[in-house]
Amino acid sequence: MPCDTVYVVDDDASVRDSLSLMLSLRGFATATFGNAEDFLATARPEWRGCVLADIRMPGMSGLDLLDEVRRRFPGLAVVVVTAHGDVAAARRAFLGDAADFVEKPFDSGHILAAIANASARLAAQAGRQPRVPRGRLPGEVLTERERQVLELLMQGLHNRQIASQLGISPRTVEVHKARVMEKLGVSSMVELVRLHDGPAG
Repeated sequence: MPCDTVYVVDDDASVRDSLSLMLSLRGFATATFGNAEDFLATARPEWRGCVLADIRMPGMSGLDLLDEVRRRFPGLAVVVVTAHGDVAAARRAFLGDAADFVEKPFDSGHILAAIANASARLAAQAGRQPRVPRGRLPGEVLTERERQVLELLMQGLHNRQIASQLGISPRTVEVHKARVMEKLGVSSMVELVRLHDGPAG
């Protein structure tokens, strides 16, 4: 499988330990690092696998690590993990060619799905397969309200801000957001940003 090893880079020791245990029980080799600098000092060009990088760490951030991995380690795919996810971070992760963007709290299913995305990325480095037909624009399958929610999400607004602008409850915004993602066949904010913005080039 493309993701032979999962490299967990997180300053929280309990997160590193729990992820390493969960992944080991599912047959993955794992290696853990407390910060991005330690990972970069250890990593080798021949490494192949998935990097789970926390977005907020002392020193270099997970997004900065994403940039470095993209530049120096072509055999690695990065999944950005954060407790503070927003559209701006998702967009930067997308532009940095992240395999996925996972928001805490997450469960094993979220992480395994993200690793599967990373595996698919590594297996298809020569050419990408879009998840939706190229001729279909995001707005074509959405209701007017869903389009409004999507556009405000892409402006970086959070649920409460969107609710205030549209005169609806934050819970209703969450429902519309879930329907948008379901209709567009995406499972994360980075995929939603990727579809909305189009191919990065």
